[in-house]
Amino acid sequence: MSTLPDILWLNVSPSFLRFDQPLIRYLSKQKLVGQWEYRQNQDEPTSLDIALTLLHDYLKTCDHPIHLVGHSTAGLVGLLYSRKYPEKVQSLTLLSVGVNPAVDWQAHYYVQLQLLPCTRQVLLTQMVKSLFGHHNHHITKGLVTILEQDLAYSPSPHSLYKRVSVPPTAVQVPLMVCGCKDDIIVDSNALQGWKPWLKECDRLWEYPEGGHFCHYFHPNRVGRQIIRFWESLSSPVPEPLAIST
Repeated sequence: MSTLPDILWLNVSPSFLRFDQPLIRYLSKQKLVGQWEYRQNQDEPTSLDIALTLLHDYLKTCDHPIHLVGHSTAGLVGLLYSRKYPEKVQSLTLLSVGVNPAVDWQAHYYVQLQLLPCTRQVLLTQMVKSLFGHHNHHITKGLVTILEQDLAYSPSPHSLYKRVSVPPTAVQVPLMVCGCKDDIIVDSNALQGWKPWLKECDRLWEYPEGGHFCHYFHPNRVGRQIIRFWESLSSPVPEPLAIST
């Protein structure tokens, strides 16, 4: 008998895991939440396929479909996995993943690195302000280090010389998409772009503020919406699409 939990939090950006913890703690108060982590070796070529293979190796041992949750690139991994192995997925919750799901902060960073006449360090400092707001020098320096680590160890498919696009499409499994209206990476248009692909059981939810890491700044509000989504899937009558603010 499998001992895997019913909910699996995906993480492919080790330096960002600290921003996931508040929401994981909230969900863990009501559900059994497991965590699956992938850390890309700096010597390895960037490949989402490796992450997908390892995730499948993990979930093959599970005797029931599981709820997947992922932020940004981890959400992309969950989406690609759900497309390929829908029978293994109970539902998929995407945090800060737009209708063009490969778009992440690194895609924005590399575009600006090509266009703006500034150093890498200056650009990363600007990215910190865009992603996390204004902070003192000490906190900003620490956040720059976190972004540098993500550039090194995340399997984000983008680089200075190449930007990758994953076409939008529907998924067979129940889908929830969460985001923020003030996210500069995945803006409201990118979130609303999911509408043509949503099924009756799916949900699209936007919060007014919180940016790209809304689930870190507002874990309770995001968590309540995710719990309601899961509960709706066990209701005898499917709930209509809910777009909340």
